[in-house]
Amino acid sequence: MISVIILGAGNVATHLFKAFNTSKEVSVIQWYNRNLETIKPYNNQVEITDSLETIKDADVYIFAVSDDVISELSSKLPFENKLVVHTSGSVSVYDLDKKHKRGVLYPLQTFSKDANIDFANVPICIETIDKKSYPLLKQVAQSLGSPTRRVNSDQRRVLHLAAVFVNNFTNQLYRVGHEITESEGAEFDMLKPLIMETAKKVQDMSPFKAQTGPAKRNDKKTIKKHLKLLKKQEHKNIYKLLTDSIQTTHGRKKL
Repeated sequence: MISVIILGAGNVATHLFKAFNTSKEVSVIQWYNRNLETIKPYNNQVEITDSLETIKDADVYIFAVSDDVISELSSKLPFENKLVVHTSGSVSVYDLDKKHKRGVLYPLQTFSKDANIDFANVPICIETIDKKSYPLLKQVAQSLGSPTRRVNSDQRRVLHLAAVFVNNFTNQLYRVGHEITESEGAEFDMLKPLIMETAKKVQDMSPFKAQTGPAKRNDKKTIKKHLKLLKKQEHKNIYKLLTDSIQTTHGRKKL
């Protein structure tokens, strides 16, 4: 049984704890957070602590904390030569204190505390500086039922950046669509089959080939009508920006 200690109490930490708690290969023996109240609801399932001085000996220490505290927190751990990994998409593995065996366990997925996650659908990017640590970290990831990929820091950074576009920005566009439908009392729910079909299409074809719509067709009349319909300048700006991008991509606009 691989012993793990989780540090942090955000969305990723919470989902990792719940998933490891059902694993037969990994045991979370302790959960650290500087604010003990946040993890108190789990004190009947795992030992909790808010003191780094009481951190136990374990095979792997997983940092699921804010990016800006990873370096400092790793330097404060009262031991060395242990496998310490973070879960960030944008922080280098070298940001961890060099007194440790360093690695990254980055789950490429969106996490909300109230939304259930099936880790079978969460690819996990793995990186270690010490080659001997890789099999152990891979075993930890696979214990969640996750597909794994060996990814270096540069690759992980661009994956994280791309994830912001396909997840965070796309979700904001859903919000804009919701505002637009609400403005005339239309039902946003009617768009949900379209959202699902759009996501489904890119499973089997490239986003380039999947593109449709007035910008792709260079349908100037429809584009003008849409811009006239939009009441908020912010929405007009987004529409123009994305229309220009699509037209440039598909050769409808001169560079």
